[in-house]
Amino acid sequence: MSNLYIETPTLLSEPLSDRLGKPVWLKLENLQPSGSFKLRGIALLCQHEVARGARALVSSSGGNAGIAVAYVGRKLSIPVRVVVPESTTEVARNLVRAQGAELHVHGASWYEADVYARQSLVAHEAYIHPFDHPLLWQGHSTMMDEVAGDGIKPGAVALSVGGGGLLCGVVAGLQRLGWSDVPILAMETSGAESFAAALAAGEVVRLPAITSVASSLGARQVCDQALLSAQRHAVTSQVISDAAALRACVTLLNHHQLLVEPACGAAIAAVTESSAYLQDAESVLVIVCGGVTTTSGRLHELLQHFEVRPDGALD
Repeated sequence: MSNLYIETPTLLSEPLSDRLGKPVWLKLENLQPSGSFKLRGIALLCQHEVARGARALVSSSGGNAGIAVAYVGRKLSIPVRVVVPESTTEVARNLVRAQGAELHVHGASWYEADVYARQSLVAHEAYIHPFDHPLLWQGHSTMMDEVAGDGIKPGAVALSVGGGGLLCGVVAGLQRLGWSDVPILAMETSGAESFAAALAAGEVVRLPAITSVASSLGARQVCDQALLSAQRHAVTSQVISDAAALRACVTLLNHHQLLVEPACGAAIAAVTESSAYLQDAESVLVIVCGGVTTTSGRLHELLQHFEVRPDGALD
């Protein structure tokens, strides 16, 4: 099977390195054709299902996964139906439609959209989960192979957690490389902290609702494999405010002219908020997971709402 994703650059950020006092590398997954890391695993899973005879693809998504499935469907010339919750932005909805996919809106959160998507399946349609499947994790793990191929072994990896697919993929990649000594800092925003809740409880739990503006982190519970991955690898959880994630978005925009969504800003905030969990790391790799579902106008609205100045400081 040919790759439908691209190898993304690993950029040394001099401004963020100066800020943290150590090398900070950015894995620019926001440059994937669909706009996020999701394309890696989703392309692999979709191709697998089509090879098994699927004649249409169905997925549920808060945004990025649906865009990725729609992109793959267009490339494979196969129909796609995506169910998104009401919280999914109009920008994300339009990006799904722009790939030629059929879009349905159902429920207040991804969980309700997912139940609807599963119940709507008919013969010869394959369901594509946005974060919970071994082939997704296998696909996502390839980003770590690229980092290693660039001659970089980070002292720590900072990433955002929604449903946990990215976390599972990065853990799989690190362990395949023999990098079990590279810890992961898993970042979430308050109001979408399903992974932190699972770690605290020692089991996967479901949040009553998603209240964070980081809607791409809007899985009310993480997959079981995310918790297992944290038990097999050194993973630390940190929960930050929406304002902190937005400050990180502004910092990345100002320094590198890269516009990312608040869910991605959560990972960057590990550096911009100088997380204590990174003190002992000699260097940091930040997964810049995506940004296509936001706009400069939407970011400006959020900055005003949370009283964050354009330079990333609080008013």
